[in-house]
Amino acid sequence: MSSKKSAVFYGFLIALASLVTGMVIASRLDLTPASQAGSLSIPATNSAPLTGALDATTFRTIAHDVSPAVVSIITRSKRPMQTMQFFGLNPGSPFDGQGGGQGGNRRRNQQQELVPVEGAGSGYVIDKAGFILTNNHVVEDAEQIQVKFQDMDALEDGLPAKVVGRDLLTDTALIQLTELPRQPLTEVKFGDSSQMRPGDWVMAIGNPYRFSNTVTVGVVSAVGRTPQDLAPVPGRDLEFIQTDAAINRGNSGGPLLNIRGEVIGTNTAIVSDGNSGNIGLGFAVPINTITEVLPQLKTGKVVRGRIGVQVSKFPMTAEDAKDLGLPGAMGAVVDIVGDGPAKTAGIKAGDVILEFNGKPVKNSSDLVSMVVRTAPGTTVPVKISRAGKSQTLNVKVDELNVEAEQSQTARAAQRPQQQQEEPTDTGFGMSIGPVSPDQGRQMRGTNGKAGAVVTDVTPGEAANRAGIAPGDIILAVNGQEVGSVAEVERALGKVESRHSAGLLIWRQGQGEVFVQVRKR
Repeated sequence: MSSKKSAVFYGFLIALASLVTGMVIASRLDLTPASQAGSLSIPATNSAPLTGALDATTFRTIAHDVSPAVVSIITRSKRPMQTMQFFGLNPGSPFDGQGGGQGGNRRRNQQQELVPVEGAGSGYVIDKAGFILTNNHVVEDAEQIQVKFQDMDALEDGLPAKVVGRDLLTDTALIQLTELPRQPLTEVKFGDSSQMRPGDWVMAIGNPYRFSNTVTVGVVSAVGRTPQDLAPVPGRDLEFIQTDAAINRGNSGGPLLNIRGEVIGTNTAIVSDGNSGNIGLGFAVPINTITEVLPQLKTGKVVRGRIGVQVSKFPMTAEDAKDLGLPGAMGAVVDIVGDGPAKTAGIKAGDVILEFNGKPVKNSSDLVSMVVRTAPGTTVPVKISRAGKSQTLNVKVDELNVEAEQSQTARAAQRPQQQQEEPTDTGFGMSIGPVSPDQGRQMRGTNGKAGAVVTDVTPGEAANRAGIAPGDIILAVNGQEVGSVAEVERALGKVESRHSAGLLIWRQGQGEVFVQVRKR
């Protein structure tokens, strides 16, 4: 063999030996492979009917099969001292003081010193590449995330993870392990949350008070709940599954399972009496809601559409429809928010949107669902009814910026409302008085004409139920502009009992708002 060939041959042997030696050293040191980004495989949804009888082993089998996929999430962060003192959970997230930022009624002191905080929540594996679903409020402030599995020792450090994407509106976060365990991961399966009905059996698994993989069982108490105080983003509804399966602090982000052991929701919040944890009022975000945003969470950002309107939170009745000149209880009554796409297109407060992009709008929730699913930049035809006459306008959908919306709402809430003198009762459960010069100057964007300011609202009566608040300024009644307290009184006096009045009001921080209020 020539010297040149010998050199090549021995070089190959040395390289091979080095590779083998490296593999042996790695195995001796018990090194774990690094997680790869990879593509996210979203579990298929099983929409087969939930049938079959329960037996003595049903829940035992679910706990055995699913618990390996349920994880405890430990977060570390630094927060201002003022965010550390939380009082009460009536209502709010069950994870205040242990999890992240949303939920619970809070009182804050004024200290700004940053202090270390350790939080705890739950999650569940949805992909063998290490993707885990949890709540946004569990990880939103985290500087460090560790994930612990069922078979890990209590004193053992968890595996490191990173945030892939977060969504405020559904309080959902997708995280991924940056180191995988030695054994292959167990994944959950998805059920169809739209199938769930009150009375259906469910199981919750999570990390309450750091008792990892705790199993609780109950039933679905209600579906389609939209408690305002539990909404992750104030002013924007999120439908929950309500359950009496015991959920406590630390359960946040864990799965709610049907009797096939499939995830039908992510446990998110509780209502409590403030002195204890679970009292049988737990809430989970439906898995169907989460799967809609999962592909975008993988990209790191969820993009939604907006057109710059607010919708009534109260269902339209047949009487309301008649007063609005509609043939039936259909569509969504809207208010205009800022100088957005709807205002640019010519939509006005009090208009009823009947169709969006060629599809009929059944109610307010239907409209919201259609808008947020529309890609920003898309121009769509919107059919409206105004004073009983229909027309179609073209609206260019904008992108929803939740953070900016929250900041605007917070600033508006901080502005003091001025009290007025000489209140006059209206018969709608509210008192009105004259508009002060200061309030008149604040009404930028209107024609400057104002009838009366709401000075007081009676709890439980029509105005209160419709969302009218002290400080609201009445601009028009049933489409007719009003310029004094007397004109408002006369216009409201013409409304017959059990019929509704359409009020165009100006509200500080929001601008013109349309409210439908029924006379008793």
